[in-house]
Amino acid sequence: MKLAFFIAAVAAVQGAAGVALAAAAAHLDASPFLATASQFLMIHAAAGVGLAALARGTPRQQANWLAAIALALQAGVTLFAGDLAARVFFSGKLFNFAAPIGGGMTILSWCALAAWATFAMLCANSSGTVRES
Repeated sequence: MKLAFFIAAVAAVQGAAGVALAAAAAHLDASPFLATASQFLMIHAAAGVGLAALARGTPRQQANWLAAIALALQAGVTLFAGDLAARVFFSGKLFNFAAPIGGGMTILSWCALAAWATFAMLCANSSGTVRES
């Protein structure tokens, strides 16, 4: 699934942005907005890489849903962190409600991932294709 590589690439950019914002928070402006944005980007970058790896080993139908969830998660956290960074660097928001929209997307994506994982587990158990590691 080529989309998994795209998810990993986006996650890598998020990780780099997270490190850059951490450096900015340490050296340019000790804003808690930059620290929060940095943490969110780095944590979700790791999640994105993990989801990309999971998608590679998942049957196509389920992997498509997983990829959509991963992309929504990445979009949400990028919007959230971008709005926080804009408040520091541009002294204003990206647009009204950008942070709550991004945060809401992130929360809903995590909930969707929980539902997806539960559904995938139930499908695997019922078809007898459970692979234990």
